[in-house]
Amino acid sequence: MLNKMNIKNLTTFAEVELSFSPGLNVIIGENGSGKSHLLKSAYALISASAEEGRKPNATAPTKTALQKVYADKLINVLRPETLGRLARRKPGRERCELALSFDNQDLDLALNFATTSKSEVVIGDLNKDWQPKAPVFLPTRELLTLYPGFVSIYDNHYLEFDETYRDACLLLGAPALKGPREKKAASLLKPLEDAMGGKVVLDTNGRFYLQMPGQGKVEMPLVAEGLRKLAMLARLIGTGSLLDKGYLFWDEPESNLNPRLTKLVAQMILHLCANGIQVFIATHSLFLLRELEVLSEQKAFKAIPQRFFSLIAGENGAIVEQGDSLEDIQTLVLLDEELNQSERYMQSGV
Repeated sequence: MLNKMNIKNLTTFAEVELSFSPGLNVIIGENGSGKSHLLKSAYALISASAEEGRKPNATAPTKTALQKVYADKLINVLRPETLGRLARRKPGRERCELALSFDNQDLDLALNFATTSKSEVVIGDLNKDWQPKAPVFLPTRELLTLYPGFVSIYDNHYLEFDETYRDACLLLGAPALKGPREKKAASLLKPLEDAMGGKVVLDTNGRFYLQMPGQGKVEMPLVAEGLRKLAMLARLIGTGSLLDKGYLFWDEPESNLNPRLTKLVAQMILHLCANGIQVFIATHSLFLLRELEVLSEQKAFKAIPQRFFSLIAGENGAIVEQGDSLEDIQTLVLLDEELNQSERYMQSGV
C-alpha cells in the first residue's frame, strides 16, 4: 500500500505531503488544479517499478538502471516535451522532488530532477525491491473500442495518447481468470453484468463484444459509452488485474455516466476497496462524492478507511487540504458552486 507521497515543485504544486488511506482516496478539485498530475505521477513511478521487476532478466534495482527508467515513464505518462518541463514554472533554476513511501519499506523511493533535465532523474532513495503487481490507470474515456491493434500501433508509431492508454490495453488483453479466483471475481462482476445486460468477451479477432443472452454478441462500438466504461472495469476484474492487493488510479470515473450508472460505479469502487485494492480517484462530481458518502454508512463498507484531498489553485502553487472525511475539508469548491446554483435557482423564481 502507498502510505505517503511527498512533492516539491511538480507542475502546479509547490510543496506538499500527502498521507493516503489503504482503502479509498478521493482527490477533489476544479479543472487545472493538478488532480491528474498527482495521479499520473504516483502511477508512473509504481508502474515503472512493476514493469522492470517483471522482465525475465530482472536483477536487484540499481540507481544507474533506474535513472532513465523512472524518467522515461514520467515523460511517457505525463507527456512533457522534456522531463524538466514537469518542474514548477517560476523564475530561476528549480528542482522537482518526488518521494513515495509504502507499508513495505523496501519499495520506498525518492528522486529529483532540475528544470534543465532532459531524460534522467537523480535517485536519492533507491527502492530495494520491485513492485509486486502492476497498477491500473483508467483515463476518463473508455478503451474497449480503441483496443484492437492499439498496442502494436502505439509501439511502432507516434500517437497523441499518453502511455496509460497502452498500459491499460495490455491489462485488458490479459486472459480471463480460471479456477478459484474466477469464482471470487464472479461475485464482483455480477452487478456490472446485470447493469450491462451481458458479459464482456474478447473474440479471436482481437475485438471486444458484449455477449447478451438471447441477442448474441453486440459490437462494443454499438454499446452506449457509459456501459462501455462499466465493461472496461468488468474486464479488468475478470482478468484479475483488479482483484486483490493492487492499485487503481481512476481519473474522473463519473465522466459520461448518468446518475444511475454513477451510483453503480461508486458501489464498485467500494467493493474493490473491500477486496484489498487501494483506490485513488480524481473527481469534480458532487453527486459521486455524496453517493460514496451514503454507501460508506452501509455495513458492507463501513470499515473501509477513506481519505479526502481538496486541491485549490493558489498564486504560489496548489493548496491541498486533506482529511479522513468530507467534513474535514474546509474548502470544497464543488459544494460552494452547488449551493450558489441553488440560491440562483430560488431567486429566479422558476
